[in-house]
Amino acid sequence: MKVAFYGANGNIGRRILDELLKRGHLVTAVVRDTSKLAARDGLRVIAGDVNDVQGITAASKGADALLSAYGPGHEHPEKLVPVMRNLLTGAEQSGVPRFVFVGGAGSLEVAPGVTLIDSGHLPEEWKGIAIAHRDALELARASAVNWTCLSPAAFIEPGKKTGKFRIGGDRLLTDDRGESRISMEDFAAALVDELENPQQERRRFTVAY
Repeated sequence: MKVAFYGANGNIGRRILDELLKRGHLVTAVVRDTSKLAARDGLRVIAGDVNDVQGITAASKGADALLSAYGPGHEHPEKLVPVMRNLLTGAEQSGVPRFVFVGGAGSLEVAPGVTLIDSGHLPEEWKGIAIAHRDALELARASAVNWTCLSPAAFIEPGKKTGKFRIGGDRLLTDDRGESRISMEDFAAALVDELENPQQERRRFTVAY
C-alpha cells in the first residue's frame, strides 16, 4: 500500500511510521524539516507543510491513503481546524481513496450524550485542544471525503505493543478499574490494521485496553 503521511515525526506518528514500514508499506512522509527523519527502506521523505493545500494534493495523488498524525499540542489548539480543512481539501482534490487521521479522546462519550469534554473530568489545560479535535472531526463528518478517525483512550503513552486491545465507537472505553489507557505502539497497530482491512470508513473509532 502506498501511503502519504503527514505528522510522521511526532511521538505517535513515529510509531505509526514504524508499524507501516514493518508491514512492508511504501510511505511518503511529508515533513517541514527533512533532516529530522532519516530515509529507510520503504520510506521516502519529502519537504512539505500542512498549510500547503496544493502540496497535500500533489503528495496524495496516486497514493492508496492519506494519513495524518498532525497535532499542534495543547499550546496551539487554534492551528488544528485550519489544518484539517487543508487536509480534507487536498484529499478531495487528489481523489485519494481514503483519509485516515488521529483524533482526540475529548469528544468520546462517557455517558449517553455526555462527552469527556462535558464531564468536568478533563484538565482545564487540555480543553482547548480537545475542543479543536472535536471541531476537526465535525469538519470530516461534513465532507465528501472517505475519512476515518481513530481516537485514543483517555491516556496514551509510550509502552509496548501487545496486540491485545478493545475497539469501540464513539464511547470512551474503560477497564474494570475505570481506567482508559492505550500504548502508542498498540494505537499505531490498530490504525494500520484499519488501513489494511477497512472496517470504519466514514466513522470514528477508538481503542483501549
